Amino acid sequence: MEPRLILVNLLVKLGVAAAVSSSLVRSLEFKSLLFREERTLRQKIYLVLWFGLPIMLGVWIRLSQKSFLASDLSFETTLLLGVIGGRWAGALGGMLMSVPAVLYGEWATLPFLLLCGFVCGQLRTMAHDKDDIWSFSPFIDLSIYRLIRRNLPKPRLFDWQIMFFVTVVVLRFLQIQVARSFPIFVLQSPDNLWVEVAIYAASIIAIGIELKIFNSVRIQIKLEEQERLLLHARMEALQNQINPHFLFNTLNSISSLVRFDPDMAREVISKLATILRRLLSTGETFAPLREEFEFIDNYLDIEVVRFGRDKLRVVKELDPASLDVVVPSMLLQPLIENSIKHGLSPKVEGGSIYLRSRLSDSRLIIEVEDDGVGMGAAQLEESSSWSGMGIGMANISERLQVLYGDTACMTIDSHEGKGTLIRIRLPLVEAASSVPEGFYEERSSTRR
Repeated sequence: MEPRLILVNLLVKLGVAAAVSSSLVRSLEFKSLLFREERTLRQKIYLVLWFGLPIMLGVWIRLSQKSFLASDLSFETTLLLGVIGGRWAGALGGMLMSVPAVLYGEWATLPFLLLCGFVCGQLRTMAHDKDDIWSFSPFIDLSIYRLIRRNLPKPRLFDWQIMFFVTVVVLRFLQIQVARSFPIFVLQSPDNLWVEVAIYAASIIAIGIELKIFNSVRIQIKLEEQERLLLHARMEALQNQINPHFLFNTLNSISSLVRFDPDMAREVISKLATILRRLLSTGETFAPLREEFEFIDNYLDIEVVRFGRDKLRVVKELDPASLDVVVPSMLLQPLIENSIKHGLSPKVEGGSIYLRSRLSDSRLIIEVEDDGVGMGAAQLEESSSWSGMGIGMANISERLQVLYGDTACMTIDSHEGKGTLIRIRLPLVEAASSVPEGFYEERSSTRR
């Protein structure tokens, strides 16, 4: 074959390698198989089929068309399967991809690819850090430089990436030698040294391209997972700030009751124990709205004892259909605490709190209203960032932003001397005992 035609085939081969790997990595199932450190036998077989079937098709095209030699990536893919999936995955993949060649008379392809897959699978077991596999680079000079840097503080002669580079070169050389005596396909140009070097380089670069494509997706998945965990940790931190704030105020109320009404203090302690049992028995981020109102009943019983039944009245207007909607845990308590502390406490004759929930336009609307002292224009302007309403309200606002982004909102409407209305609008999530599956992943995607 002419050297120019060989070089064209090598360039096309690199493009085919990039196209196939880019297409495969778009599949969620393929990614779940590819990025596992440990795989069952069934998962290894599936991984081999994902890799092997497209390459089998390429081998068949090469044999049937005879002009499209660049479609045969069986050698490179077998090595790749070995270092990613292990000895048996590499050997099985080599056997699978050699089937068309054997049927067309190139029977030496089967034992050779079987050997290649097994050798590279064995090389995988020698990698101390599996990240070395994914970060393999065809630029050997960088690996040599890294090897020297590692050996300066503490001598260590073995470098996996250099070993893999040498293995690819040795196996390619062995393939060329086998082709001289046995029927096996290989591109070679005995009369041109530079073309021969290009053939070796093309195999190394093709493997490097596929690993780079896979590694970029792997890094993206890791970043998304880290973002999800960070989002979850941030939300939990905000929730944990609310609970101590609530407990501090409740314990102050009990401390006052102990002095003049021990029986009532015991009753309040019992209510508080019920509240604490719920807080400690579950670490769930979400809860049905019905459970939130049950939790609030205990809290309001404590507050009614503190203020007196003639000074604190509670009116509920709840749509039964709304009670099965899932909301963030401890959502209502800071809102009610804010109404009591800032709205009703300064009012001598006390007042009422109105709790409402309803569904409207595929959204859940929750309202906490009081007929307390209200706020003037200056106070409303200060509370626009919610920091002026106290830590509980500020955290509720931030939790909604963390969990829902722009799909949820909390507004305040207040008139001095008439009262305050806080309204929350949330997207509908049906009742569940925990965070809806995939919720954080969806939020991460939305924020990007």
